This record gives sequence, structure tokens and C-alpha cells, in this order.
Amino acid sequence: MTEDQAQEWLRGNFDVSNETWERLETYVDFLRREAASQNLIAASTMENIWSRHVVDSAQLLKLLPDELEKNASWIDLGSGAGFPGIVAAILSAYQVTLVESRNRRIDYLHRAICVLDMENSITLAGMPLERLETAPYSVISARAFAPLPRLFELAARFSTDKTNWLLPKGRNAVREWEEVQSVWDGTFRIEPSVTDADSGILVGQLSAKRQNAR
Repeated sequence: MTEDQAQEWLRGNFDVSNETWERLETYVDFLRREAASQNLIAASTMENIWSRHVVDSAQLLKLLPDELEKNASWIDLGSGAGFPGIVAAILSAYQVTLVESRNRRIDYLHRAICVLDMENSITLAGMPLERLETAPYSVISARAFAPLPRLFELAARFSTDKTNWLLPKGRNAVREWEEVQSVWDGTFRIEPSVTDADSGILVGQLSAKRQNAR
């Protein structure tokens, strides 16, 4: 997917107003400037931000059920450069919480939220996930946060049987889900990524940890 194709995909799949498009462009420009002083994204993807990061994040919104409340709560774990959390907040009415523990990333995310004027729709939890107060969320996303066993151990307390998990897992999606099924009960499917046909996204609900699992 080229950068032009990525932008066409966004316009074709979302009702993108001029204000929303300007926010996306502002965010991409801000990221490019900040990446000069810290390693926010892989250097090899710098020329493909729209396809490798913006669309890669935006596609998650298309995997959520239509009946989900549009202002539902969304928690994004290990937000890093803001993907997918900030993109999800720009393109939707979800109330998004970004969880990030690294100081420079926390500072970067805080300034990004201010630049985008999105303090009313994005909350920044600048702390390790282990310290975050337990609360139920409608959506949990995590992009390169942790292997699935550790991710479920850390984040299950934020999930109910109705929580929608959106977990881009690249080419390891099938293997990671198979490996964790002896420990966790859940209903997940693997969706192909629109940006990489060989990459998979785990989508579904987590039920509970098996009683005989350690």
C-alpha cells in the first residue's frame, strides 16, 4: 500500500471531515518532527507513516461491532508513538486512555494531545500498567506491547466478557493464540491486516483464566 493509497483508503472507509483530516495531518507532521530527537517509530517506516502506522491503526475501528456505543471507553496499552490509540481517538468518538510508562514517551504523548486539542477525548495514564487502577473498558488494544500470555495476565483485570480485544500480532498471531489457549478461555478470530496480508489481528473476547492453569 502506497501513501496515496493509504489516504484513499482512509477517505473511503471513514467519514473524514476537513477538521478530522487536518488533525491526522497535524499528528503525522508532529510525529515526524519529534522522531528527529527520539526513536518513536522504526526509521525504515518513516516514509510510509500513513500506510504502516495510520491505516494500520485505523483498520482496528472497522473490526468493532456496530452496536458498540460510539463514546465507549478504549484503553490502549503501551501507546508509544500513539498507535493505535491517538488515531482511534481522531477517527471516532471513543474515550481513549493511553497507557505508557517511559518518561520521554509520556512527555511526547502529552504534547501530542495538546497539539491536537484532544484533552476531552484522550486521557494519558503515564505509569506502568500494573499501577493503573482497575476499571472495565469496552475496548482493549495493544500493538507490540507484550507476548500474549503476559498481555492477558496484565490486562485481564480491565476486561469483562463483553470487552473487545484488538491485538495486532503480525505474523505470530496464529502461533500466539494457539499457545495461550491451554491457559485462557476466550473467543477470538484472526483478521488479516489490510496493510500486510501476512499479518494477523486477534479480535474477540477473553472469558477467564482456566482454573487448573498456573
